[in-house]
Amino acid sequence: MFNKIMVPVDLAHITQIEPSLKVSADMARHYQAEVCYVGVTANTPGSVARTPEEYAQKLEAFAQQRGDVHGQPVSSRTISRVDPVADLVDTLVKAIDEVDADLVVMPTHAPNHLDIVIPANGSQVASRTDASVFLVRPEDDD
Repeated sequence: MFNKIMVPVDLAHITQIEPSLKVSADMARHYQAEVCYVGVTANTPGSVARTPEEYAQKLEAFAQQRGDVHGQPVSSRTISRVDPVADLVDTLVKAIDEVDADLVVMPTHAPNHLDIVIPANGSQVASRTDASVFLVRPEDDD
């Protein structure tokens, strides 16, 4: 059913996105699908890398490491933007087409009252693409 799974990744927040990484690994194994890890970074130095090129190297290393976890083919795509937060939804929607993904697995927050004013990125991406979008909520800290 799925051939290529796109997983948006923020290398500065791996712990928070771990649930979506687990789901994407399970889906990749189940469907024997390639996983493309997409990272959106700023053109300026950040907490993860000083340049987009350095970020791309770190994202590729991360992708290879994750490929060892699930055993399916992997790829990575780094996209640099002047303001990655403001352009995130547009950038991810465009990336879905560019990498030819038919499934997107991405983290999301628990619903709250602010969603009425500021919709979550995942719901905005889902409403603007033909690809299936699987939103993964954070794990409970019970």
